[in-house]
Amino acid sequence: MTNQPSADELRDWDRAHHIHPWVAMDAWRGYDLPVMAQADGIYLWDNQGRRYIDGPGGMWCVQIGYGRREMAEAIAEQVMRMPYNSPWSSTTEPAAILARKIADMTPGDLNNVHFTTGGSTAVDSAIRAMHFLNNRLGRPDKKIVIGRDKGYHGSTYMAASVTGKEREVSILDKAGDLVRFLPDVNPYIRPEGMSEAQWCDEKVGDLERLIEEVGADKIGAFIAEPILSSGGVIVPPKGYHKRTWELCRAHDILYISDEVVTGFGRLGHWFASEEVFGIVPDIITCAKGLTSGYLPLGACIISDSVMERMAGETPAMFSNGYTYSGHPVSCAAALKNIEIMEREKILEHVRDISPYFQSKLQELARFDIVGDVRGEGLLACVEGKPLEGKSTLAADKKFGALLDEACEKRGLLVRPLYHMAVFSPPLVITRDEIDTMFGILEEALEEVSQELDL
Repeated sequence: MTNQPSADELRDWDRAHHIHPWVAMDAWRGYDLPVMAQADGIYLWDNQGRRYIDGPGGMWCVQIGYGRREMAEAIAEQVMRMPYNSPWSSTTEPAAILARKIADMTPGDLNNVHFTTGGSTAVDSAIRAMHFLNNRLGRPDKKIVIGRDKGYHGSTYMAASVTGKEREVSILDKAGDLVRFLPDVNPYIRPEGMSEAQWCDEKVGDLERLIEEVGADKIGAFIAEPILSSGGVIVPPKGYHKRTWELCRAHDILYISDEVVTGFGRLGHWFASEEVFGIVPDIITCAKGLTSGYLPLGACIISDSVMERMAGETPAMFSNGYTYSGHPVSCAAALKNIEIMEREKILEHVRDISPYFQSKLQELARFDIVGDVRGEGLLACVEGKPLEGKSTLAADKKFGALLDEACEKRGLLVRPLYHMAVFSPPLVITRDEIDTMFGILEEALEEVSQELDL
């Protein structure tokens, strides 16, 4: 047996050979990332034995928590039975059962499931479905997608193109001719004296004006996260989703609800679109919580009405799919994940514990350094006030880095986003663990306040 590499060797190999997501190319070989070695429940341990609460829940995805032996057993059993199947020529029992299961969970007539490799490819598939539809209908110019500032939809070409999150200049190409963006919908930035209802009117007006400017005959889809998660857990004003959905219906614009984060329990329901926000989209995209992160899997779920229009009356092939579409092992993991969530009543637990979680979040607003706290379900964001009275990229990064460091040394991981810290812990988190988590956040904010002399 070969010797286990040391912690220093692992870091050296990682720096020398591993290109991480969203890496700063001028500095990537200097990264000093912790090496995580073990996980259980809501906790992670690094290879030095230090324990951390996983505040981000992996990447918004570890719904049932870590260390579930029955997940490992279900995955291993499927590996031995059939580890792979070509989705071009046949299907498998896990894929067929999971497709039916998801169709039962979705609102309205969203009964058609196109399996993908993750959230980004689910979004790309949704946009390609819109392109296909309008080509079938003889509307080749009706292809523009409306996205939103601070919206995040993925890293593949079309998903990145409809993402409006970046503050730093990106030199990656995008399909700019096919996308238009609406301004930030965050109620926190509304002018002083403006009510949230007035802000909602203004934000709906943004969409009305853009449709008029571009022309409904050019716009194929509107894509929206129910809550703009990576943009800072932005909860749009009450009524916004319903009114924008109605506008899309009136102009024959497909409404794509990106539930990659909010799907599978994050807000206490399988999907949030109808249960929380009162809309039935034309397409829903999902991933992350579908398998609780145990294996990669995504889905683009399309309504019957859209599928009927795509079918048309003449032969045409929807040439979209992936080598790992409907991967039997990933589907088996998703089925076991759903079984665990149903058996343990995890959705009910989220609905029951969310008010306490959100009340603890609101207590952090007492710090002078905090500009806003917001969230819904088990999603939360702490946003710092602009340093020195103004928001600059360097100053905002400083706040996020300081809060991240202060939390980490106390045993809590958060996800710093410039002047914000977001968190979405595993859905199995308990009341006592919530107390511990927010206790660390309070101590960390005290430290950052003193360091910045605020």
